[in-house]
Amino acid sequence: MESSIIMLDDRTDQATKQMLQKIVEKKKKFDLFKFRHLLSMWASIFSSFFYFYYLYKTIMIPYSYSFASMFSVYVNQSKNLYILVFIVGLYGLMNLLREKREKAEKEYHALRCEIIDKSKDLWKREEAWRTRHHVYEMMKKNYDINLFHESK
Repeated sequence: MESSIIMLDDRTDQATKQMLQKIVEKKKKFDLFKFRHLLSMWASIFSSFFYFYYLYKTIMIPYSYSFASMFSVYVNQSKNLYILVFIVGLYGLMNLLREKREKAEKEYHALRCEIIDKSKDLWKREEAWRTRHHVYEMMKKNYDINLFHESK
């Protein structure tokens, strides 16, 4: 369990601490998939750009007089197939990571909204209800998780 969640002491009960821990884990998972998706997206964009630039310089300019000759030279070089398969694979990986990112984001926001909706049940005592904003501020400051409002 995260040290800042453990240090909440009497402001929250154990069940609330477990919920806060789960939301921190979901946020970290979401951030990880977000970073990986962004990395794969830029890798596929840059590799596609450099591959098409390479094709332009090595095939299109020297053999621009005939489409048949361009096609023949392109097909005769087996590295073009490998590079193309690599770029298509990067594109597929990017789409897979986008789906995982969206799923992780949905799980994270669902749990965050559940905590917001159940805040009256989680902080039942009057003094706990008055000090819950300390917990919310700690979550916002340490983990960038907004528990004040349901909107993203």
